[in-house]
This record gives sequence, C-alpha cells and structure tokens, in this order.
Amino acid sequence: MNKKQKTLLWRIIIAAIFFVPLYLISEDIVHVEMPKWAIILLFLIPYLLVGYDILRKAFNGIRHGQVFDENFLMTVATIGAIVLGEYGEGVAVMLLYQVGELFQSYAVGKSRRNISELMDIRPDYANLEQPDGSTEQVDPDEVEIGSIIVVNPGEKIPLDGVVVEGASALNTSALTGESKPREVGVDEDVLSGSINMTGVLRIRTTTEFDESTASKILDLVENAASRKSKSENFISKFAKYYTPIVCYCALALAILPPLFVMLTHIGQDAYASTGALWSTWVLRACTFLVISCPCAVVISIPLSFFAGLGGASNQGVLIKGSNYLETLSQVKVVAFDKTGTITKGNFAVTAVHHSPLDDETLLEYAALAECHSSHPISRSLREAYGKHIDPSRVSDVQEISGHGVIAKVDGRSVAIGNEKLMAKVGAEYHPCSHVGTIIHVALDGDYCGHIVISDELKENSKEAMAALKRAGVAKTVMLTGDAKSVAEKVAAEVGLTDYRAELLPADKVKCVEDLLAECTGNDRLAFVGDGINDAPVLSRADIGIAMGALGSDAAIEAADVVLMDDDPLKIAKAIRISRKCLGIVKQNIVLALGVKLICLVLAAVGIANMWIAIIADVGVMILAVLNAIRCLFVKKL
Repeated sequence: MNKKQKTLLWRIIIAAIFFVPLYLISEDIVHVEMPKWAIILLFLIPYLLVGYDILRKAFNGIRHGQVFDENFLMTVATIGAIVLGEYGEGVAVMLLYQVGELFQSYAVGKSRRNISELMDIRPDYANLEQPDGSTEQVDPDEVEIGSIIVVNPGEKIPLDGVVVEGASALNTSALTGESKPREVGVDEDVLSGSINMTGVLRIRTTTEFDESTASKILDLVENAASRKSKSENFISKFAKYYTPIVCYCALALAILPPLFVMLTHIGQDAYASTGALWSTWVLRACTFLVISCPCAVVISIPLSFFAGLGGASNQGVLIKGSNYLETLSQVKVVAFDKTGTITKGNFAVTAVHHSPLDDETLLEYAALAECHSSHPISRSLREAYGKHIDPSRVSDVQEISGHGVIAKVDGRSVAIGNEKLMAKVGAEYHPCSHVGTIIHVALDGDYCGHIVISDELKENSKEAMAALKRAGVAKTVMLTGDAKSVAEKVAAEVGLTDYRAELLPADKVKCVEDLLAECTGNDRLAFVGDGINDAPVLSRADIGIAMGALGSDAAIEAADVVLMDDDPLKIAKAIRISRKCLGIVKQNIVLALGVKLICLVLAAVGIANMWIAIIADVGVMILAVLNAIRCLFVKKL
C-alpha cells in the first residue's frame, strides 16, 4: 500500500472502532435523556473522520460546475439519512463506501505495479569507458553512438549495442516474457533493458538512449492507456448521462409519491403523519442514490483493459491500446508473411544449377550485386561467397521491388532476382524443380544459372497454427513472394488453410484488402509480419502484429501489437488474452448493471433499506474489481 492508502485504512479503522460500539448502543442512547444535538455530534465524529474528503470533493465539484459524480451521490444520500434521524445508516454508508474505495485503489495500484515491473527496464546509469580505461557513471542520455560501455553482473544494459569483449547470460524476461537466459558473446547484438547475469561485458553502443529498444518500449506502454476502446468510451458517456438521470429520478421519488398521497389520500392510512410520509419517501430516495452509484462499472471496465494490457506485456506481448485489445478479440482471419514469421529467416545457399561459370564466380557476381542490401537473402549470398567484398567494384545499383537487383560489377551488367526480372532483361532462364527460393542470375543479358536458397521452418509454427484454430481463428493465410511450389510445401507442413504465392509487395496489400472484403459482421483480420517491408500491409489490416520486433523501429511504429520475440505461439496467446479481457468486461457490465437495476426497483418500492443499498453497492464494486484483475493472470492461457 502507498502512503495515501495507508492513511485511508487508518481512518477507516479508527472510525469503525468509534462507530461500531456507538451503533450497538444507539437504541439505549435514544431512551436516555440526551439532547438530540449531542447524539448527532457523536455520530458526526466517525462520519467526518472517514468521509471528510468525499464531502470536500463533492462541494468542490459543485463549486466548479461538475455536480453529478459519485461523491455528490454519497454526500446527498448520507447527509439526507442523518437529517432524517437515520444516523447509523448515514455513517455506515460512508464507512463502507470508503472500504470499497480503498479496495478499488489497491486493485488499480496492483495493476499499475504490474505495468511498472516492465518499466524497470529503464536504466539508471551507464558505465562509460574513458580513454585511460577507467569507467565513469553517467546518465544514459549522455552516451554517444560508438562509445564503449561496461556492464557488470546484475546491472541493466542501458543502450543497444554490440559486444566487443566478454561473454554472459542475459535476463530478457522484461522484454520478451521468456524466463530462459540468453547467452551472448563477442560480435552479438544486445538490447537495452536486458539484465546482465554472469560475466562483465564491454559493449559498443549502436543507438542513443532515445532511440534504444528500452526507450521505445517505455514510450509504447506509457501511451497505451490513452487509446481507449469502444467499451471504455461508451462507459464514459454512459456515466456522464447516467448520474444526472438517477439524481433527478431520486428527486422525483422523494417528491412525487408524497404529493400523490396527499392529493388523492390513497394509502394515507399507512403513515402516522405528513412528516412520516415525507421522511419515508426521502429516505427511499437516499437509498436510491446509494444504490445508483456507478463506481462498479466506471472503475472495473477501464481496470479490466488496463490489467489486460499489463498481463499481456508480462508475456512479451505489447498491445498499443485497449482499442486494439478489443479489435484483437474479434480476429477470425490471420494472414502471415512467410519469412521470419513462419520460417526462421535464416537463409542458406543449398545449390547452384545450370551455370556456364564455375560456382564461385557466379556467387561472387551475385554477392557483389547484392552487397548494399540488408535483406536476409542478400546476406545469405554474401555468406555463401565467404570472401572479402569490395563495394568499389559495384556501381549503378537498381533495386526493383518484387523483382531483384540490377547492378554494374566490374563494368558488366549483372541482373539477379526472380523470373520476372529475367523476363525484364530478356534472359531465357531454366526452371528449377528444387523447393526453395530460386535466385536467377544474368550477365550482360545472358542467363548464367540460378542459386537455390532454403529457409527453415520455426519449430513451433505447426503448433502455432493449431493453437490459432483452438482460439477460434477460422482462416490462416500465408502471403509470400516465393514460388508456388515453396508456398504449397510450407502451407502443407504447418497446416495453413490457404496461401498466396509469387506476390509483389503491392500485391500483398491487395490480398489483404480482398481478405478484408470476405470478412463478415464483426469478424476482423490480423496481419503478422516481421517488420521487414511489411509496414504498408501492417497498416492496412484491421490489426497489425509485428513479430520478433526487438530492435525493429519500423515494426514497432507500424504495428498495433508487438510480439517482442519470434515465437508464433504468442499470436494465439495474444488473441486469448484479448478475449479473456473482453469476456470479463461484459461480465462486469452485466453484473453491475443487473444488480443495481434490481436494487433500484427494490429501493423505490421500499423493500431495500440503506444497509442493503450500501452492501449491494460495495459488494458489486469489490466483485467487479476482483473480476477485473483476473486479466493480469494470463500465463497459463
């Protein structure tokens, strides 16, 4: 508990210690010849002790023109009860209301602490290496790109970088949700927010702090609360109109029935006097106000979404707002990019065919032509060549989207890419029967053979598709630029329901639009990519999911949901988390409004008294809040 919560708890305890015995002997006090003002004063002590802040907020609200809120409802109801001589009920309502407020505050704080655990990735300092070899503790904002920092065991890695000396195990659970340590050594990338567990690491920084992984994740999480779901917006509008309406209903309940009885004399015999008539209906109106307090709905709905976002973040699933959480719960179609999503993206050259040149020369031309590209296929060609590449030998590089690359290498025109590129340069290519990505090469317009590059499926891709089916996803589709034979083989192995092959980047957007057109009712489509060239498609889908997005600025920017590692099983987990959260939201709406509606009717007809009203109000709030924080517990989903 924080200081404010502890203070409220002590106020509740002291007020209860004073109130309970006072209430138990209240009947005796009435029969003793004690002045009425003295009795009121005795009950006002615990009342003001526990409720002075509610009274202050209510009067401040009236002063600023914001009259109708829960503080106003409680103030009017409790003062009304005390004025009518129901001193015990008035104090009890305020006391139990504050118990509910304390519980709600604690639950919200627990959810915020859950989010704050993720915020622990923010580094406090960086050990910057000085020219003389010593280290100085500085603010991470002061470290420039290319600096050497030293990270000791137990310290957070403050900035993204590359290990230049040392080996260690890193705890990346705050980033990925995975508890298994990650082993790193020289020349391996490390990300800010990870905790160094074993050895000392010297790291060359590759980003400034504002552009680091930790900083981007913190910005994402901090901004998530500002993106409200339709349910939250509805509840905000509902409360705006609901509270004034119930106040006017309570006023009508206090005035109209007594006037009706007085004018028509119907039922007048049931009341000892005109004063008793008015007291009865005013007390019912006060009871009506207590029951009508919208706290259970107004608090539990945003809390459900907040807890859902926190629970997801602990599992390495960052959802950018509760509006996306709501959309994710409606996903029935999931479209995938292939490379880096279903497959590992670890390309390797497996064969060279139909080349009049020797294999090494063909690979040399291919590696040189692709030397400026960061695409995984380009990297695999350079790795297969395995020798030093001199970029000065390359000029006039043209990257043709969806086709390949044309470049001058040692003055000769080299075209490297797919069948479409060969047709473009007029080279007659040989088809390949091997399954894999086929890279054709033409030299000065003459066909020089093709290179077969293969990728591996991720170990749990097949299990991920089965998990999506169990989560209620009706259709899984792969969109790839690969040949039909490759797409067909991958789709069959992992259990996809459909695939589209030989697509240009623009074709993928068109395919997503076609799939969106097929969606009916509230069904939504999600697109899953690894962030490389996927931004247009991620933006076009109902919800974009970037997988393995650690260190990928484009993916974090374009996607609505960010999976911090490359585990495809987390797609189904994200959907299940969202559906659990939306299910809890609906349960709370039905519970809170249903119980209140029943109690409002009972209060209006005189069956529910003030005690039943406050117990129902606080009880529903506690149940709704307890139900809401179940969204935090998603590990076993």
